[in-house]
Amino acid sequence: MPQHIGVVVDGNRRWAKLAGTPTADGHLAGAHKIVEFIDWCAELGIPTVTLYMLSTDNMNRSAAELDQLMEIIGDTLDRLAESRPGGRPVRVHPVGALELLPEPLAARLRQLGERNAAADEAEDAAEPADDDAETVTTRTGSIRRIVRRSRERSPAVHVNVAVGYGGRQEIVDAVKELLREADSQGRGLEEVAEELTPGAISQWLYTRGQPDPDLIIRTSGEQRLSGFLMWQSAYSEFYFCEALWPDFRRVDFVRALRDYAQRQRRFGG
Repeated sequence: MPQHIGVVVDGNRRWAKLAGTPTADGHLAGAHKIVEFIDWCAELGIPTVTLYMLSTDNMNRSAAELDQLMEIIGDTLDRLAESRPGGRPVRVHPVGALELLPEPLAARLRQLGERNAAADEAEDAAEPADDDAETVTTRTGSIRRIVRRSRERSPAVHVNVAVGYGGRQEIVDAVKELLREADSQGRGLEEVAEELTPGAISQWLYTRGQPDPDLIIRTSGEQRLSGFLMWQSAYSEFYFCEALWPDFRRVDFVRALRDYAQRQRRFGG
């Protein structure tokens, strides 16, 4: 069973067009599917999911569609944060360039990060954990990464929501932060260049502190990444499904997991 699944939730607009309904109805149907999908992941014990909800390229759509989409995304994230599949909480963490988003949505995303931190503090105050844990600070908030934790206390699913996200921009931002950190330490460019490794860049990605995705699923029949987790997906397995995202069924998900289980992962070896 994969420990981290990435999903390109593609096909909402085509679904609406085929149904003869407004585009917003397709985005709304896709939002309902996201909540359902996270329930499936919680039931199957998949701890981490990254959802590609809005790319930087999508920001070029019409203002009317974007306004509706932003509201639907905000409501969906609130629903996820308040859900408790299996009686356990969902942790929602934004990954992307919040500065590209309208302030109301950016504010809601920042509030989610604050809510997660407050929930973790309250949980530890009520029942201190004897497991190893660390808080990783990212440009979009803090992520509390648990190395070992009892099943009763662990979140049902940790959900990264890629909103205003671009894979190339993430790598650029990671390098910028690495250089800023080196400058603050008084290290010269020559020293940084000599010591630069893939691992050093990974430490500054939006998903720092998390495992890379084992499996990436894309719906709607398209067979490309579209900039999704370009660095992290170097050794991911890919599964492309013909179903549009609002029509993605549990049986489609199970087929993807079965296909993944039959593959032999070599990690370049």
